[in-house]
Amino acid sequence: MSGVDRAAAALLTAAIAAGVLAGCAPAGVDRPSVYVTTNILGDVVSEIAGDQLDVVTLMAPGADPHSFELSAQQAAGLRDAELIVANGLGLEEGLAQHVEAAADEGVTVVEAGEHVEVLEYAEGAGPDPHFWTDPEQMILVVDALAPMLAELAGEEGDDVLASVAAYRGNLVALDEQMTDALSDIPSERRALVTNHHVFGYLAEQYDVALLGAAIPGGTTLAAPSPADLQELVDAIDASGVRTIFAESSQPDRLVQVLAEEADREVAVVELITESLAPPGEPGDTYLDMMHVNTERITKGLSP
Repeated sequence: MSGVDRAAAALLTAAIAAGVLAGCAPAGVDRPSVYVTTNILGDVVSEIAGDQLDVVTLMAPGADPHSFELSAQQAAGLRDAELIVANGLGLEEGLAQHVEAAADEGVTVVEAGEHVEVLEYAEGAGPDPHFWTDPEQMILVVDALAPMLAELAGEEGDDVLASVAAYRGNLVALDEQMTDALSDIPSERRALVTNHHVFGYLAEQYDVALLGAAIPGGTTLAAPSPADLQELVDAIDASGVRTIFAESSQPDRLVQVLAEEADREVAVVELITESLAPPGEPGDTYLDMMHVNTERITKGLSP
């Protein structure tokens, strides 16, 4: 055997050995699996589950939860999960049937919407699923998930509860920081115009007025009518708003049109709302997303 052949054989032997060792080592699939629909909830569940559970987030950063659809492989994994965590307030329009199918096969499903203080859309379009814009609502979700995740983790359940306590403290601190930052905005300027109804919970919690949104209702799949746009233009003109906000999962073309139609100089600022930013970019975790949005809102609305 030549030197080259011996080297190739050695590499093959090492590869086989590595594969055997990998098969013997503890792997993610050996831990109880928790499937999470949105990447915002996925980040939170991953933080409190730690290494004790195998957390699988279905939606990648940048995905629009209203229009996201599962692959066949993801749908199969969903049916094999020990636990599914979903929003449950009509947010994941393309996933609902898959989550229901998994539940019919005996998979436990936790809907975050069952544990928050649900707000209704002002225009009567049903429950508002965007509870995460208020950290106090996310605390309620974490508190509901804690015992379930700890039970799934078995002997490592105490580690999960320790992670929950630490993360809960971060959420309390976030709420305090948002309260301080948003209360510093003069009340007459504390008003949001966006391209999609996302900030109802934030507005309720922090005394922020919602002048409206370019897309009516609770879904990005809807389209604004000329009357909707004109109503927003009138509100912008009447209030003297200088900044309007475009959420990151949708193009800001509608908001740009509003800025032009308002017949005044209006800035358009992007917020990270229904999906986390890609890893390494500002807003790539739930906590950072909320900090980034608070900073941009405060800067955009302050004198």
